[in-house]
Amino acid sequence: MAHHKSAKKRIRQSAKRRLKNRYYAKTMRNAVRNLRAMKVKGEAEKALPEVISMTDKLVKSNIIHKNKASNLKSKLTKFVNKLGTVVEVKVKKSTKAKGAAKGSTAKSKKAK
Repeated sequence: MAHHKSAKKRIRQSAKRRLKNRYYAKTMRNAVRNLRAMKVKGEAEKALPEVISMTDKLVKSNIIHKNKASNLKSKLTKFVNKLGTVVEVKVKKSTKAKGAAKGSTAKSKKAK
């Protein structure tokens, strides 16, 4: 335990800051989670600038790293842009014959 007044004060200050930083970081994570859960493009487009602004503020106060914020903004923007498009996936059917047995392709041996 600290013995000096200044050290005790520093401990109190850092505990306060830690709680505040955790609150803001958690709030940002919840906003990101809510944005990723959205299915309607219009709602997501409205929420995206708010989430981006939130991440920028956290970077400014050194709560999260600037590269993490940049990666998050990029991924979320891609997600929102992709929401309105419909992706068609075709399933390729196998060309194997149904009646072919496992052993039918083996070569027969000649007897001498």
